[in-house]
Amino acid sequence: MFTFSIPCLFGLEGLVGNEVRRLGLEQVQVDNGRVTCQGDGGQIARLNLGLRCGERVLLQLARFPARAFEQVYQGALAVPWEDYIPKEGRFPVKGSSLNSQLHAVPALQSVIQKAAAVRLGEKYGLTTLPETGAKYQIQFALMNDICTLYLDTSGPGLHKRGYRAVGVTAPLRETLAAGLVLLSRFNGRDPFRDPFCGSGTIPIEAALIAKNRAPGLDRRFDAQKWPWLPSRVWLDAAGEAMDQEFDGSYDIWGGDIDPRAVAIAQSNAEKAGVADLVRFDVADVSTLTCQGDYGQIVTNPPYGERLLEKKEAEELYRALGKVPVPPKWRTVVITSDADFERHFGRRAGKKRKLYNGMLLCAAYMYP
Repeated sequence: MFTFSIPCLFGLEGLVGNEVRRLGLEQVQVDNGRVTCQGDGGQIARLNLGLRCGERVLLQLARFPARAFEQVYQGALAVPWEDYIPKEGRFPVKGSSLNSQLHAVPALQSVIQKAAAVRLGEKYGLTTLPETGAKYQIQFALMNDICTLYLDTSGPGLHKRGYRAVGVTAPLRETLAAGLVLLSRFNGRDPFRDPFCGSGTIPIEAALIAKNRAPGLDRRFDAQKWPWLPSRVWLDAAGEAMDQEFDGSYDIWGGDIDPRAVAIAQSNAEKAGVADLVRFDVADVSTLTCQGDYGQIVTNPPYGERLLEKKEAEELYRALGKVPVPPKWRTVVITSDADFERHFGRRAGKKRKLYNGMLLCAAYMYP
């Protein structure tokens, strides 16, 4: 039984916890910025393939007090690295330190890498390790003088689904886009609208959710090259995920006033395999129509500080607020503008703090 740690964007922890439970993991704990859980080796594949809002899947190997470099060295030396890293494996180290006596990250990297190299060298009878094989990224997190060591099973972050080869200015991270769709409670049965679609990330994630398609099926992960994790677990997990996909047609639409953005969105939808499920048009927000008793508007309008002059952004918020929306539709808008509600014309029923990269934003949810 392994312990996994799944970092995520602040504000999405509850959604990630729900995802992990649906995937069948045990001992699920939700903390600030991460979710921990337990499972067998097969869950490494299921988590990487299936998580929509988690950023990566870390395999926890050790946890120990670390108020001095010698404690870090001895703690790292005690890890059975040889159970995970073959003699030709590459094992770079990266990490972070917060609220701890040891705060020099480069020095901590060197100490942990030296300890791993010493242990592996002794086990394999080598004075110099070749490091010519697959990557086994070691990560550490030093917080409140407690050091936790991990192996990163994912490689590139899970937000890199593989469909967004090109984008437009200030794109929304895929994991955050999926989180916004989930917050709107969209499940494919109702109309879905994004009037500021940009490169199409939100409508594409909505289509993946409606189809119940695992977001990681079209990419590779570092742990797929690890000999101690059989290839069968990846084949089994991919087969299970594809068996759970839905067939159907959905009313998912994205619009943008920029023709180039719309062309990119269409191309990205094709790469994601959902071009037949999503419509994109060059359109102004003032022309948006919402028909039917139920539906969702989920959108990431331009923030004045990033893409447009502030007054131009405020005009867009006002235009969005004037769109006739049936009373049972749900609207979710993410923006960093603290005055959004005033420009939109209504107070949100709920607000949730979220981060778009390093930018603090809020998701305003109506009704």
